[in-house]
Amino acid sequence: MSATPSGDVPDELRVRSTWLQRAWTLAGTAAILMSFFTTARLVAASSTVVTDSLAVALAVWAAYSVADLTTGVYHWFIDNYGDAGTPVFGAQIVAFHDHHVHPTAITRLEPCNSLHVIAGTVAVALPAVDAALLYFAGGSSPAAAHAFACTFAVCVMLSVQFHAWAHERPSRLPPGVEALQAAGVLVSRSQHAGHHRPPYNSNYCTVSGMWNWALDGYKVFLAVEKVIYLATGAPPRSWRMKMTEHGV
Repeated sequence: MSATPSGDVPDELRVRSTWLQRAWTLAGTAAILMSFFTTARLVAASSTVVTDSLAVALAVWAAYSVADLTTGVYHWFIDNYGDAGTPVFGAQIVAFHDHHVHPTAITRLEPCNSLHVIAGTVAVALPAVDAALLYFAGGSSPAAAHAFACTFAVCVMLSVQFHAWAHERPSRLPPGVEALQAAGVLVSRSQHAGHHRPPYNSNYCTVSGMWNWALDGYKVFLAVEKVIYLATGAPPRSWRMKMTEHGV
């Protein structure tokens, strides 16, 4: 990570999506739509539509909340541990580190360029989850379970774009996004800015940021880092950055 992030990246450096990236994003979107229609079908076929609809609404809220927490934990891990040679996560670790050097570069990526990795995972995992739910429930699994899986997949996949919007100038945001950020529905530019101040050890969540106050206020990640350090002797990068900032 760099303590002196650069400024805006010129528009001419905008990175276009490849057809393969678009295909994976489309596949992930199709999986989400299929899961949504499964949820709607189960609610419509229910003999207790009102009760099931309420359960679905609660499941949507729960998934939205859990997705925010999940992005925070993942972001913390990628920022602080591993390197380019780390199996599975190596490329993501490098990308996140580069992001701290050029924080606004993320706004110059076309959406499919950013979304395709998680979309590909969703394309494979979400249909499997929906199928498992239907199979083990004998074809009549609770609509709320599918609603949770579908909403979680949507939020995690789009968290990459929410993150990009938190770096975008308000004048360049799609209509309505700034209002959603101001309402706390999506992570805002002002809230996420705290993550890009040395030692880069706060405000990790990138859906709504609703969990940041608890994770940072109660120093949850710091406690986990201390446990990991005592067990392995490996300090997180945020500790090394803090020591660098203090000239240690």
